[in-house]
Amino acid sequence: MKLSTRSRILLLAGALLAPLLAAPAEAAPRWSREKAQAWHREKGWLVGCNFGPSNAINQLEMWQADTFDLKAIDRELAWAEGLGFNSIRVFLHNLPYQQDPEGFLRRMDQFLAVADKHKIGVMFVLLDSVWDPYPRSGKQREPRPHLHNSGWVQAPGREILENPARHAELKPYVQGVIRRFRNDRRVQVWDLINEPDNTNGNSYGPLEPAGKPELAFELLKKVWAWAKEVDPDQPLTSAPWAGEWAEERLKPIDRFMFEESDIITFHMYAPLPETRRRVEQLKRYGRPILCTEYMARPIGSTFQAILPFFKEQEVGAYNWGFVAGKTQTIYPWDSWQRQYTGEPPLWFHDIFRQDGSVYREEEVRLIRELTGKLRQGALPVRPGSSARRSVAAAAPPSRGVRATTR
Repeated sequence: MKLSTRSRILLLAGALLAPLLAAPAEAAPRWSREKAQAWHREKGWLVGCNFGPSNAINQLEMWQADTFDLKAIDRELAWAEGLGFNSIRVFLHNLPYQQDPEGFLRRMDQFLAVADKHKIGVMFVLLDSVWDPYPRSGKQREPRPHLHNSGWVQAPGREILENPARHAELKPYVQGVIRRFRNDRRVQVWDLINEPDNTNGNSYGPLEPAGKPELAFELLKKVWAWAKEVDPDQPLTSAPWAGEWAEERLKPIDRFMFEESDIITFHMYAPLPETRRRVEQLKRYGRPILCTEYMARPIGSTFQAILPFFKEQEVGAYNWGFVAGKTQTIYPWDSWQRQYTGEPPLWFHDIFRQDGSVYREEEVRLIRELTGKLRQGALPVRPGSSARRSVAAAAPPSRGVRATTR
């Protein structure tokens, strides 16, 4: 049957409009407690670190095509495997995806292949509200000497966050990334936004938009809806990081994150008594618990104090930092207020130097003992390690809970 020109136009218009008129995808329900606990039994105790290669100052330098360094990633993840780490938390960014979606997803796949080679699963963080609110694609600036996280950037930047009408620009990125890996066994967790209401008061605070916590909460709810439409096999989560978590004292944004998350995640840079109190509070949700940021030596959040407790309680554990490098997180948060001129007497974060030598041999031994790796042979300590240095000159730990950015 030959169609008239008018009929062909109508059919074509219908085909083009059909996707726009179709009902939106139905959001998947939150996992049941039983499903979450089954996931926990399958994965076991997850232990690892927040990982970025030491030669990348931020997420952009890690993931952009010109500076994506798979050899460095392979080398450093081999050290993580040597500790017995079985999971890493890794930050993504929307800008490289928006520039070249297929290239970005291909690099993610390559990264996952290397991690899997080292028997390490991955928790991806899609967005981040901490540090510089003006990310820019292209060559990244060099680190400012002795300054903690001098080049880390937010995702999205302020221009999108402060304009709710532009939030939808992030939907293709959020859904495109999750959809590509939604049933990939190498991905263990999706962490949707890191510390969404962090106002960066002691660093970039003056550059933040007015009402950032409210804007971030609005974006957070949209990101959750977009992610649930994809319905990945992996759990979705977002981690409260400050304030009080007793039921009657929860901030609305923290309540939302705890009550939406398939598994419970949190950040805690504090000594053992406060960490223990927070874990006890979170047990009321009856779900697996992961601490996705901890370990800041000078304030009492140390491997020796915290990691045995996390293993005893089957709380997943991801320390901040791995190999000292361009993020300069061996320096403390107060380097934004106080000038440092050389290596601090006590490293704030990180475990290895760039040559593969360990900062503290006793910490590495403890980690390997708790992961069961110690029984498989000793991890070599390379010449130049500071593991044998006396720590008598180190500053005594303070007892406060973190009140600033990582």
